[in-house]
Amino acid sequence: MKISALMYIDKTNKKIEFMEDVKTYLDAAESKMVHTVEFLDETLAHIRAGKASPKLLDNIRVDYYGSMMPISGAANVQVPDARTIVITPWEKSMFRVIEKAIIDSELGITPENNGEVIRISIPPLTEERRKALVKQSKNEVENAKVSIRNARRDAIEGLKKAIKNGMSEDVSKDGEAEVQKLHDKMMKRLDELFAAKEKEILTV
Repeated sequence: MKISALMYIDKTNKKIEFMEDVKTYLDAAESKMVHTVEFLDETLAHIRAGKASPKLLDNIRVDYYGSMMPISGAANVQVPDARTIVITPWEKSMFRVIEKAIIDSELGITPENNGEVIRISIPPLTEERRKALVKQSKNEVENAKVSIRNARRDAIEGLKKAIKNGMSEDVSKDGEAEVQKLHDKMMKRLDELFAAKEKEILTV
C-alpha cells in the first residue's frame, strides 16, 4: 500500500476518533441539561399554586413498618376537586402518623382527620402570596439556567482543549455550534416551564 494511502487512512481514522470525542462532549452536556430540566419540572410541581395535587405530598415521608416512604406508599391519595386532597390510610394505625407528618411538613396546612379519611383543604391564594410564588418559581428557573450554562461551558472548554490533542478547529467549532443549539433548546424549555407555572399560580 502506498504511503499516501496510509496517510489518508490514518487521517480518516483520526477524524472518526475526534468526531466520537465531540459526541462524548455533546452527550455529557445533554445529559446534564436534561437532568436540570427534569429537576426543575419536579421542583415547580411542588410549589403550591392554590390547586390540589398529589405531588404536594411527595416530599412528606412517613414511617411504615420501619421504612420511610411517601404517603402514597401507605395510603390511597385522591383529588376529588381542585381544592381538596383526600387520604385514606390502609391501616387505622397510620392515621395519626400521616396526620402528624403533614402538620410537621412545610405544606403549611392543617389536615382534618375524621377517623375515616384525612382531608386537606387547599386555601385560595392571596394576591401577595401569588406574587411571592411567582418570584420563587422565577428563582428556581434562574438557578436551572445557571446549570444549563455551566454544562455548555464545560463542553466548550473540553472541545477547545481537544484541539491541543490534535482535533481540527473546524471539528471543534462544529461541536461548539451543536452545544449552543442544545443550550438554546433547553433554555427555551425552561422558559416554557416557567410560563406554565406562572399561569397556574396567577389563575384565580
